[in-house]
Parts: sequence; structure tokens; C-alpha cells
Amino acid sequence: MNDLILTGGQVHDGFGNPPITADVAISAGRVTAVGAGLGPARRTVDVDGLVVAPGFVDPHSHSDSVPFLPDAQPFKLFQGVTTEIVGNCGFSMGPADPATAGLAPVSLGGRTFATFAEYLDAAEAAGPSNHLAAMVGHNTVRLMVAGMDRELPPGGLDMMRAHVEEAFRAGACGFSSGLEYVPGAYGDRAELVALALVAHRYGGIYATHSRSESEGLADALDEAIEVARSAGIRLQVSHCKASGRAVHGSAKMILDKLAQARRQGVDVCGDQYPYQAFCTALAAMLPPEACEGGIDAMRARLADPATRAALLATAEGPSGTGVGLWRELHPEDLQILEHTDPAVVGRTLAQVLNGREPWDALCDLLIADPHAATVCHTMHEDDVLAIMADPLVAIGSDSGLPFGTNHPRTFGTFPRFLGDYVRDQGVVGLAEAIRKVTSTTAARFGLADRGWLGPGAAADLVVLDEAAIGHAGTYEQPDVRPTGMVHVLLEGEPVIVDGEFTGVRRGRMLRSGRR
Repeated sequence: MNDLILTGGQVHDGFGNPPITADVAISAGRVTAVGAGLGPARRTVDVDGLVVAPGFVDPHSHSDSVPFLPDAQPFKLFQGVTTEIVGNCGFSMGPADPATAGLAPVSLGGRTFATFAEYLDAAEAAGPSNHLAAMVGHNTVRLMVAGMDRELPPGGLDMMRAHVEEAFRAGACGFSSGLEYVPGAYGDRAELVALALVAHRYGGIYATHSRSESEGLADALDEAIEVARSAGIRLQVSHCKASGRAVHGSAKMILDKLAQARRQGVDVCGDQYPYQAFCTALAAMLPPEACEGGIDAMRARLADPATRAALLATAEGPSGTGVGLWRELHPEDLQILEHTDPAVVGRTLAQVLNGREPWDALCDLLIADPHAATVCHTMHEDDVLAIMADPLVAIGSDSGLPFGTNHPRTFGTFPRFLGDYVRDQGVVGLAEAIRKVTSTTAARFGLADRGWLGPGAAADLVVLDEAAIGHAGTYEQPDVRPTGMVHVLLEGEPVIVDGEFTGVRRGRMLRSGRR
């Protein structure tokens, strides 16, 4: 007796093969058979005319603290995402010391955990709404050891190695860096290789928000590839993009570098969100030296006219890595997303100048709120489309927390991709699109029993209406529920039924070696 059979759907296996019309049988949280005449079941659900696929796997999210929110959070389930990879861009919730964790202008919000194992245990106890697999972050480990100092203390690299090893023993699936952010920006290539070698010993992956995604893009990609080559580790280039007008048209260069690295033996892939704007901390506009020593030191530098001018000279100096994001932006590109002054939220930098030069307005905004966030409209659609079509690039959301002012990618990445880009524009076919949101990412992060649909796979499944899938969210109103996601199952248990959330937290923390 099967627990459940989905009958008559267009079944995609997640590997890019053409769909078949078939039934899918599920028992004890696993897919047991795909075909016809699968025997009796305690429950059957007619999915004739609908697409049945593996649950989507998001390679790049910042949902690390979502399990600790008081209510269940179905914002990813409404998109068909059954598993998220967290700990991206060099930031994880452990290992962390409260005395230093608050020194950086970027944080995951509130709670910190002394060890990675403590974070995994606490998140599991709190109850994720969908599955999470976690990486350990370079920025977080560096904060633990050196705070916001550029130089490591004596023995600091050995201490960082020990923290990374603890994380992998606890069940981390990878090691991430965010080299446009401080303090990760202070680390050099040798430091990254040393930590990636620890990840290599445990079969982990190295995922990087590279040191530049604008005018220093080519050099930053070369650095990421060389770190992976030197450590013998799989490489995931996070949110592939050509950001800023000076590098529009660089999609071919990005994709050529990935392909060439693979030909030379580096196991590299990437991910992308289907939007022309990114979202980040406003402090990322600054050169990294502006933030040395922590938030109070940053404020003091920005308040001093001579230091402010010197930082501008660096920010507008020779292109390359290590100068912050200022060079790639025009004042009308930068939209303030979060700030303690509600009068500036939602407005562009150009709209809040009040007679000031743009750099002065930026510095004043950061003095008032060092944790401010921004949406920056810097990508060209031609680059977005070219990167999206490449088979080496998966789809990832780079989503934030599901409340407050936000980027629409938090609520609509996967339906937008499948609706606007796949169904309406035909950038790739549906079978290839499903591969990009399922097996491609699951395999990269060692989730062997997820991201595909067949006997023995975990029964994380989605049932969607291809004609209706989409997301109408905007930058002004991002938190719109997607359309077209009919059913979602986590290990055989329904969590979205006829488009509605059941209210039950069925997710787990997927620990490496214990999935």
C-alpha cells in the first residue's frame, strides 16, 4: 500500500530529459515508483494537465535566521523551493562572538552562535518551514578571530582553520566567501586557499561572492578559479552578473572563463537571479578601508572631511577590486531600501541629495544608519539573458528575510524565471529550466537524494500549472504571492495544497553526511 500517488501528471525527472505522462508513488517519504499501474494508495491526487517535478533547490539564499521567526514562513514554498542553501556571501550564524559580530555593517540579524553545531541544533529545534543546508562563512569566521582588523592576530589563520573544520564536522555543506564585504575583503588569496583546503578534506564546495562584479570582474573571476584550482575544490560562482554600465556586455567573458576553467579541470558552475537589480548593504559602496575597526570607526572616518575626500579618491580611483561598489553606480541607480529615516526609504540617491554631492549624501546616510540597505539597478537585460541560457548556470534567489522593505527576488525568483523567461520568452525549454532549479544545484552541494524524481529519491516534489506560474511582485510591492504553484510536498508530506500553505513546519536541517 502506497502512502500517496500523484496521478496523470507531466513528470520531469530533473535531469533535463523530456517529460512523461505518468503516476508517481510515494511511501515513507520516498518516491517508490514512476509509471502506470502502481497499485493502491491511502490517498491519490489527480494532477492531470499539471507539471510534476522535483522540489526546487535554491543555491543562494540568506534564510539562515528564518527558522527562528515566531511564525512558519512559506514564502519559499510558494515558489516551489523545498531546500535552500544558506550561509552564503561569507556570512553564517556561527561561529560567532557577540563582542565582534556586531562590528560589521552586514549581519544576518540578531542571534549568534558560538559554534556552527550550535546554530544547526538551534535551527533544527526551532523548525524550518522548508529544508536548509548550511555553509560556513569566511566573513563570520574572520570576525570571530580578528574582528574588523585587516591583519590576523598571531596564529589567526590556524584558529580560522579550526573553526571551519568544526563547521564541517557538524554538517556544513560548503565554505563561502563574500569578498566585496568586510572583513572578508581583507583576506588574501592564500588565506582563502588555506580555508578551502579544509572544505576539500570534507568533500565540501567553495561558493564565492567574488571580489568584484563590475570593473574588476575579470580579475575577480580569475582569483576565484585559482582558489578552487589550488584547493582542488568544486567552485560555485554566486549570482553571476555584469554590474555597472562599464561592464555591460561582459556576459560572454564570464561564461568563457567558466567554460575554460572546466576544460582545465576546475569543477566550476554558477548561479543567477532573474533580475536587473541587486540588493546589498549600503556600506558596500565604500572602499573596504573605510570600515576597518568597526562601525564607530567607519562613522568617524565618514564624518571627517579630509578622510571622506580621501575615501572618495579611492572609490573613484583606478578600476579593479577592493574599491567598493561606488564606481559602478549613478545616483539614480541606487534606491534606498532600508534606513532609520523613513523619509528616504524607497527614494534614489539622486532624490535625496538636497544640494549635496552624491558622495556626501551617501556618507551622511551611512553615518545616520550604518546598517542601511539598497537596491541598485545596474545590470543589462542582454547579459541577464545570456547568462541565464548557459547550461553551467543555475537559478538562485539571493533572497533576504520575508518582511520589511525587500527585493522581489525574495518572493518570486523561481516563478518569475519559469513564467517570464521560460514560458513567455523561451530562453530555455521547460525540461532544461527544471534541471536548472533542481538537480544542477542538488548535485553541486552534495544533496544526493534531492533534486531529481525517481525511485529512491526523497519525495520533495512540486506540482505546478505551467500556464499560470509567475510573479507579479515589483520593487515597490515585492511581497506578492506567486501564482501557479498547486502542490508542494516535503518528504511526502503536503505543505502546499491547492495553492495554500498547511501551516506546518516540515523542514529539516540537512547536515552533510546525515541527510
